[in-house]
Amino acid sequence: MPAAKATKPTSTQKNWLKRGLTQPGGKLPLFDEQGKQVSAKTVQACIDRGWAEPWFANPLKPDWLVCKLTDDGRNVIKE
Repeated sequence: MPAAKATKPTSTQKNWLKRGLTQPGGKLPLFDEQGKQVSAKTVQACIDRGWAEPWFANPLKPDWLVCKLTDDGRNVIKE
């Protein structure tokens, strides 16, 4: 059962979402500040809650999900 949209993001989720605020189109990074790939669980949880959405397919790495911040995502990180 999907989590309610009213759920607050974890600190990891919130940090990832915040990084989209400064990127063109709200693009969310594939890697964290240390160069480690962002956890697929973090990405999927944010998509499931409507805070992020898939943006486009990455032709070089089709297994990587390129996402962007949604309006709901912008709102939840302001709280």
